[in-house]
Amino acid sequence: MHVLKNSYQEKRQFLCIVGKAAPLSTMRPHSSRRHFLQQCTKASSALAFPSIIPASALGKDGRPPPSERTTLAVIGCGGRGTDVLKSFLQDERVQVIAACDVERESARYNKGIIKKAGTLGREPARRLVDQTYDTRGCRTHEDFREVLVCADVDAVQIATPDHWHALQAVAAAHAGKHIYCEKPLSLTVAEGRFMSDVVRRSGVTWQTGSQQRSDIHFRMACEYVRNGRIGKLRQIRVGLASKNRDNNGHANQTAETPVPEGLNYDLWLGPAPDAPFCPARLHSNWRWFYDYSGGNITDFGAHHLDIVQWALDMDESGPVSFFDLKAEWPAAGSLYSTCPRFSFAYRYADGTIVRVADQQDFGSGIAFEGEHGTILCSRGMLKITPDSLRQPLKPNDLRLYESKDHFRNFIDAIRDGTRPAAPIESAHRSITIAHLANIALRLGRNSLNWDPVNERIRDDSEASAMLKRGMRQPWQL
Repeated sequence: MHVLKNSYQEKRQFLCIVGKAAPLSTMRPHSSRRHFLQQCTKASSALAFPSIIPASALGKDGRPPPSERTTLAVIGCGGRGTDVLKSFLQDERVQVIAACDVERESARYNKGIIKKAGTLGREPARRLVDQTYDTRGCRTHEDFREVLVCADVDAVQIATPDHWHALQAVAAAHAGKHIYCEKPLSLTVAEGRFMSDVVRRSGVTWQTGSQQRSDIHFRMACEYVRNGRIGKLRQIRVGLASKNRDNNGHANQTAETPVPEGLNYDLWLGPAPDAPFCPARLHSNWRWFYDYSGGNITDFGAHHLDIVQWALDMDESGPVSFFDLKAEWPAAGSLYSTCPRFSFAYRYADGTIVRVADQQDFGSGIAFEGEHGTILCSRGMLKITPDSLRQPLKPNDLRLYESKDHFRNFIDAIRDGTRPAAPIESAHRSITIAHLANIALRLGRNSLNWDPVNERIRDDSEASAMLKRGMRQPWQL
């Protein structure tokens, strides 16, 4: 485990790392230093005494003993966070010991298209962990900074809204915690570059939640493209998703209302601009606010544009220009601010063109169109035409990184000291494409030129200024 130093001043200094003017006194009233250290001590004791943990958690029934497990804390216990948590709970080498969320427990996640029963938040996550392990070993936190000073936490799972990723990831890296972070990686290009540099210097293991890199269909598609199976590429078409969907069923509840009991709304906003609470703003619908995310372009673009980068061997580079930019925007007065309909194209230095739209004739997915044929891939599907091209790769053909389980791959990388399937630099380069498209669309540009070596927009100072955003005080990187 990574052990932090124990002096009060050092703990206080670390807690302020992502909020210069946010010392311990800004945390919830009962989170005094004494209470917090008592909580960590109780959790450590729970892991140590057999009277609390059943025999199955002590190394029997095929599980490694506690001293050999990777301890994990979950930061963000909403729909996606809980889904990822369930995957880690299936890994016998992992012990989930903490659940952190600004929401104690709420049913507001579970409306509209999300077909999940019950509630979500830190308390439901704790119950899920304790029921899985048949113990009372999982503790809860409201503030992520509490988690990061706990010496018994080896790794964190970050599944918060996009505007929180940079602050939490940088703080976790400084704390020496291994990090599994959901996509999209960052809110801005500047944040992504900073995150990648900090993680590289810290030496912690990082896995981005770009799980398509652990999907055999996408890997095979990239291998076929890399080995020239369909000949020279004519173009690549990418289909994402349309509309600012009502994910929580509260899109029409835009009037300001009192903050619900059990929600630390100020901490949810964090570095984002101050805004009145309304039910339409939170729980998955936050994706349609430019203050918190980038809409469908960054949401599913983080997946499919990442696969394009992988297929073209561009994991540490990117395109040089954007063109054919079109977007429809929400009606005047709408609370949402990301485009529900869009299309754009971008070009790499070698001339390869990628065309992206919210709607393609094949739906969501990627079509690699070459001089000899086409490869169409999406989740659960790989179609190669003509059929004569669908032949096994030869022994000397290029093979790409193979991961069969994205979550176990993260734990493998921690334990073996190896590179994971979705490193942070790859995620930064992929989401940069989505961020640049959003910048160009929001400014109404006909084109945008990008320098992927120096990561600068060419000859457009207004667009260049949008590579970063300010943070609401006291938060800062």
